[in-house]
Amino acid sequence: MILAVVDDLLFRSKISSAAKALGVELAVASSADAALEKARERRPFAILLDLDGTKTRPLDLLRAFRADPELAAVRTLGFVSHVHAEVIREARAAGVDEVLARGAFAQVLPDILRRLATGTAESR
Repeated sequence: MILAVVDDLLFRSKISSAAKALGVELAVASSADAALEKARERRPFAILLDLDGTKTRPLDLLRAFRADPELAAVRTLGFVSHVHAEVIREARAAGVDEVLARGAFAQVLPDILRRLATGTAESR
């Protein structure tokens, strides 16, 4: 199962539609509390983080995932507006495995979901 932590309705819909079309199991959270609860309950093998999110507090959430012994090893992929260079640096410092620009993420979303669903990882 992949957990998508997204408060942007458009991207949440894109991710959900792509996952459904591919038959990939997906859970969605639109707040930090819901994301932590779902991650602890469902034990995802990957987490997609909208690093531009406001309600999800993605950098704090990423730090919480990395600090939790049961979630620390879960693969994370963040997507963010390419103009937010500081957010990208902070996400990498907080331990995100991979960061993509929003446009690139949207273009290759099916490939990303396939790769994460099969456990094919890229190096940090």
